[in-house]
Amino acid sequence: MDNLSNVAIPGTGISLKYFVWNRLLALGYVLGAYPTVSLIASLHLWIKTRFASSVSQEYAVRLLAPDDWFSYWRMNSKIAGLHALLNDVPAGYEMENKWSFLEKGNERGVPISPYLKCDGIVVKHRNEEGGMGIHFYKNATVGGDWIIQERIYNGEWVTKHLPENAPLSTFRVITQSRGAIDVSKTCKEEDVKALSCVFRAGRANAATDHDAVMFDVDVKTGKILGGTSSAHWYKLGLWNVLPGRSIWRSQDHAIISHPDVNITVTGETVPDIRGMLQLVEKSHWKMCPDVPLVGWDVVLSSSKNLPVCLLELYMDFCEDMVAKMQEMRLKADQEGKKFK
Repeated sequence: MDNLSNVAIPGTGISLKYFVWNRLLALGYVLGAYPTVSLIASLHLWIKTRFASSVSQEYAVRLLAPDDWFSYWRMNSKIAGLHALLNDVPAGYEMENKWSFLEKGNERGVPISPYLKCDGIVVKHRNEEGGMGIHFYKNATVGGDWIIQERIYNGEWVTKHLPENAPLSTFRVITQSRGAIDVSKTCKEEDVKALSCVFRAGRANAATDHDAVMFDVDVKTGKILGGTSSAHWYKLGLWNVLPGRSIWRSQDHAIISHPDVNITVTGETVPDIRGMLQLVEKSHWKMCPDVPLVGWDVVLSSSKNLPVCLLELYMDFCEDMVAKMQEMRLKADQEGKKFK
């Protein structure tokens, strides 16, 4: 339920966590609210396209084969969960734990983001007194709950494509391991390949690049393609039902410039894209070859000692790959062909 606490159906502002308090409520939402929302979305597109779209066709897509960010995210989670269940939870799945990822990466020579090895730190407010404004953090290195790191800054190439006060902006690379098809066999390095790459261009004054414009990157050439955003799924609060507060649909890879500073991003080329992808492929092979699909957050940093590092990994954020499969399946349905 925590994963749904900051997500809302665009244009409603109502957190999805309220619909999954229990199974009965969730069932009522699926059977009642979801078909209604799908119909409203279909009518919205019909009006937006000046009656050019088909209400019935769009309703069928929304209800039975949704192609929005949220649906792909949930599908990804189910794929990862099913593979883990059928294979008795392979050891590689432990790498999604941030501390396990750093420990194992350090052991196996993977360029992870550096962390401090002190027992803990004390953080004090500069003005508060009387025992207030003081916080103690025990380091994960000695069994604590906190990973303590110095802040990492964007490198020069990344910075020139962002506004001032932008967060650390990463590249999300998706890799696949064919070695995970049969986890009883030894995975070879060549069994791991990079499938896709996205540049997450963070927004001005955002804390992280979860608030970003996501630009596709051609994995063969490094050329940046069109961008899109899922920010409208994170707009909470009933005031977001007001006109102009929230868009209902993302711009389907139609964004070419950063919206905060009008810096053109589409058409630029990521430096040494092949080197980045090879680094991630090798890291997948070293750390979790028994996991079929992994999403990596890659940093091009300002550090001369570590210009490229891996921030963390995810095992349920492979929406680019799932979206492509869904597109192929829908096309096959329209042409009356069998999708394989």
